[in-house]
Amino acid sequence: MPGEEFHEWLRREGRIVIVGASLAGLRAAEALRAGGFAGSLTLIGDEPYEPYDRPPLSKAVLLGKASPEHTGLPRLREIDATWRLGVAATGLDMAAKRVRLADGEEVPYDRLLIATGVRARPWPKEDEAQLDGVFVLRTRDDAVRLHRRLAASPHRVFVIGAGFTGSEIASACRARGLAVTVAERADGPLVGALGGVIGAVAADLHRDNGVDLRTGVTVTGLEGDATGRVRAAHLSDGSVVETDVVVVSLGAIRNTDWLAGSGLGAGPRGIACDAGCRAFDFRGIVTDDIFVAGDVARCPHPLFGYQFLSLEHWGNAVAQAEVAAHNMISAGTDRRPHLWMPAFWSSQFGVNIKSVGVPTMGEEIMITQGSLAERRFVGVYGHQGRVIAAVSFDNSRWLEFYQRQIETGAPFPVEYRTVDRRPEGRTPMPADFPDPSLPTHGPTVTLSGYSPADRQLVFTPARH
Repeated sequence: MPGEEFHEWLRREGRIVIVGASLAGLRAAEALRAGGFAGSLTLIGDEPYEPYDRPPLSKAVLLGKASPEHTGLPRLREIDATWRLGVAATGLDMAAKRVRLADGEEVPYDRLLIATGVRARPWPKEDEAQLDGVFVLRTRDDAVRLHRRLAASPHRVFVIGAGFTGSEIASACRARGLAVTVAERADGPLVGALGGVIGAVAADLHRDNGVDLRTGVTVTGLEGDATGRVRAAHLSDGSVVETDVVVVSLGAIRNTDWLAGSGLGAGPRGIACDAGCRAFDFRGIVTDDIFVAGDVARCPHPLFGYQFLSLEHWGNAVAQAEVAAHNMISAGTDRRPHLWMPAFWSSQFGVNIKSVGVPTMGEEIMITQGSLAERRFVGVYGHQGRVIAAVSFDNSRWLEFYQRQIETGAPFPVEYRTVDRRPEGRTPMPADFPDPSLPTHGPTVTLSGYSPADRQLVFTPARH
């Protein structure tokens, strides 16, 4: 049927399936109903819980200020959906338009939204990862287990990785009066996300708050005792740290495994989609019935050279879900692009850290307000002569101003009368990001456009 007629039918009688009972999945479902979708709506989630909020898990929950059971996301409207919780999606048949589930059932769709997000990267040595006392933190159940162990006052907590989550866990442990050692292979915390200049400030913040911070090292192994409980961590510098709790905070893995062999353009870096959230197939051809939103998506952004960005941001999940939902039930002329400005926040050791833009694209940084030494400042990143991002420590009132500079392509170095002319703010300095070809523990924005390391597809003509 013609496009307009199809979309009218879809709104009235169509079947929409959302894989991922997540923040993005819930907000997309609400946006579909708000947009007039009256057909059948099914949400599939591998966890047994309805969508909940993840940021409190590494903050308020670990501090004992909030219960993991009370982190459910507020409902903005009734969605009248069929919930398939506690059952994972295991496959996708694009031709038949069906999602296969772990229980053997298949769910048909007319439109599909994939919002499967990410999972915590586990400790790579499986026998060591299974030791009693070794944790990751991503899910509600993870938070329950870790909170219970922290409440038992362990002798020492050992955190592997000083990205945002690892740093927040260390902060929560220190607030509880627990001894904490953090091991980070970069030269400081947050280096993968914000660069070495900011990493040096974060390192001082850790140490001044009593964290035993070990940088420039890797963990070579975890040692258990005779009962199978973790007792020590071995580091690449030869040192050994005795510990009874280890938290592995090595970043995230995008949940795309279930799409292997489906023909969708999905892989370790996420699912590629266009600016309207339509997924690409493995040939680079856009689909019109499969959409993607949230942490699992790779979406081009015009403000950042149409780089494909993978954003592990709360606000991005909401904004992208709403765009995807709108476009799923709209004809082509009514669709809109996802243009959300990347933004992120973290609270650690009593300091509020916020950023806008894509700091990892920055070649240089300029401290434009405040002072690094006082840990109250704004740093502005430059890329090819224009402002590309900004980060603030306890000074977020300036970020809206710098967001406008990013949006308008303002020149870098910045020259405003508002610039605080302290010595460190007079000239730009190298932002000092690690080699992008090396893995890091902490970026929340991943540039995932074409890479020479990408595997090239080879098409072999069929023989007749």
